[in-house]
Amino acid sequence: MGDACHHHHDDGPPGEAEVERALSAAGARLSAEGERMTAARSRVLELLLGAGEPVKAYDLIARFGEDGQPAKPPTVYRALEFLERKGLAHRIASISAYVACSSGGRDHAAAFLICDCCGATQEVSSPVAGDLGRAADAAGYAIERTTIEAHGRCPACRVAA
Repeated sequence: MGDACHHHHDDGPPGEAEVERALSAAGARLSAEGERMTAARSRVLELLLGAGEPVKAYDLIARFGEDGQPAKPPTVYRALEFLERKGLAHRIASISAYVACSSGGRDHAAAFLICDCCGATQEVSSPVAGDLGRAADAAGYAIERTTIEAHGRCPACRVAA
């Protein structure tokens, strides 16, 4: 990200009720798939959902413990790997951070608009996913995960500039 912006953004993190609903839905989906939502997986997803923005793994490690104690790094990384594999979280490689999936964990090609001024990140439907899927099919390739990242400026930062 570039320089921190010095203007106001109206959006904030989701409320507690919204986070609880998303956690419950994720747990139900995993259960229906024969998977378990362990305490560590639930806590990492709760932190991602509550942040409302991309979070670096080491920040998750530091915030993990309810009593202020950090988690052991493997605990968080294993939970992130699981959540990512199940479509409940995405890794945004260009900023080395993770974000909760806004589509409810359904299979899809994730595309992110990332503001280089304030860091706001928005998940949007990928306009190239269909073409990429067809090209992969033609090549005999099975895509398991797609993440597209586009950097620029969000509406608030564009107006402020």
